[in-house]
Amino acid sequence: MIDLVAPLVSAALLNNFVLHWALGVDPLLQARPTSGDRLALHALGIATSALMLVATLISHTLYHYVLVPQGLEALKLFVFLPTSVLLVGPVLSVLARGLPRLPFAGLAPLLLGNAGILGLTLLNAADDKGLARAVATSLGAGLGFWLVLSLFSDLRQRTLHEDIPLPFRGLPIDLIGAGLIGLAFLGFTALVKP
Repeated sequence: MIDLVAPLVSAALLNNFVLHWALGVDPLLQARPTSGDRLALHALGIATSALMLVATLISHTLYHYVLVPQGLEALKLFVFLPTSVLLVGPVLSVLARGLPRLPFAGLAPLLLGNAGILGLTLLNAADDKGLARAVATSLGAGLGFWLVLSLFSDLRQRTLHEDIPLPFRGLPIDLIGAGLIGLAFLGFTALVKP
């Protein structure tokens, strides 16, 4: 059981895909929900988590049952990229039917530009420690993305009402905030003793 909890916690907190690997930063910086639109933020977090999970399941199956037996492991990028792109529409439509109160419309461009999904499938193929560990890592990565998205949204709300010098307004203060959140996440490395 600890073999599945460790990759989940590691992907969510210690080796966060957004803060540690810098994968998925583009949707983080582009997603600008207004103060009253917290549902859009949660819809993006749920959609990214679901897409990471489904892409991991399908990519793991394709890698182990199609690419490895044929000796085509080097083509994994050319298989995983179209797979993750083609999954965006079906995953969003299933989520929209399953959770009708959340606004999943308009999230396709943010999910298509999310390098975290492709990076997760490539890292899972390189790690190759089984399907259960890959699923745990994908769940942790999705939950970690959702956590950072929520924290970053709260940080943006606080900086909107502060007197920030003109050169630091907008993207510079967002990047400084992301760096500070990344430093705060480094404190979680004390949770794991070597």
